[in-house]
Amino acid sequence: MPRIPLRPLAIVLLLAAGTAHARTSHVPHQQVPGIYHQQIGDLQVTALFDGTVALPRQALTGLDAGAVTRLLEQGYVPEDGKGLQTAVNAYLVQRGEHLTLVDTGAAQCFGPGLGQVLGNLRAAGYDPADVDDVLLTHAHPDHLCGLLDAQGEAAFANATVWLSQADAAYWLDPASEAGAPQPLRFAFPMARSAVAPYAAAGRLRHFAAGDALPAGVTALDSHGHTPGHVSWKIDSGDGRQLLVWGDVVHFHAVQFAQPDASYEADSDRAAAIASRRRMMADAAAGRWWVAGAHLPFPGIGHVRREGEAFAWVPGEFSPLM
Repeated sequence: MPRIPLRPLAIVLLLAAGTAHARTSHVPHQQVPGIYHQQIGDLQVTALFDGTVALPRQALTGLDAGAVTRLLEQGYVPEDGKGLQTAVNAYLVQRGEHLTLVDTGAAQCFGPGLGQVLGNLRAAGYDPADVDDVLLTHAHPDHLCGLLDAQGEAAFANATVWLSQADAAYWLDPASEAGAPQPLRFAFPMARSAVAPYAAAGRLRHFAAGDALPAGVTALDSHGHTPGHVSWKIDSGDGRQLLVWGDVVHFHAVQFAQPDASYEADSDRAAAIASRRRMMADAAAGRWWVAGAHLPFPGIGHVRREGEAFAWVPGEFSPLM
């Protein structure tokens, strides 16, 4: 067998090494855009991922620590030193040419890791200026700060914003801020700033029970997390219903199995528990589609009853019609 001269052999080895390096080097990947579409009757529902926030397990009340640990471990919930990974979701509902956005995400209010709703809305092929109505479940920063863009201007230039009268009376009133617990006071100026350009333009609606709402939409009282928290039931046009329930659930691995476990940030824990049980029971009995602001993205699925408790059934990936 002929011997390969040393210099050519070195070149061959260097070339091989270079080829191997080219094959094993990687460009860092980013996750796909945080959007997911679900067709429900006449509705095309687009889940919009805003990011994640860490919630400490110690914020759960009404359940012993051992039971909490078992349920979190059974649910394989990601957790780090800051807390449990918790999604923040918003939902765009299209019926014909009409666009309705339920909640808006946190924008810049909670720092890095959130504020992705506007970018994901555009990635889904929608212009924020085309949104007709914004339905707010409540006035917490991770649900209404996204009313503003990065420049502090109205992110949805032509939309009418709907906020319950009870939440508006509390969160938009400086007198409420003065009397609120110190850890919550930061949220009041955020709420006032978020709605200000819409109020100035005459496009902020405070509604109470019985008031006219956008066609096909019903506001269900689910107060407890905040004084005026509502969940939005939207008729699909074919007999099915979509329930977008805001903050009925924060700790999905625990609160379906133990609905009486509450969140320390609830303004009225007994009312929040009652609302959670009622929303879950109605959704299960009616076989409604459910979308949840803090369910694992895309957070669209169904609720199944299990005795006196419930379980979350994520929707299956489906092609669009």
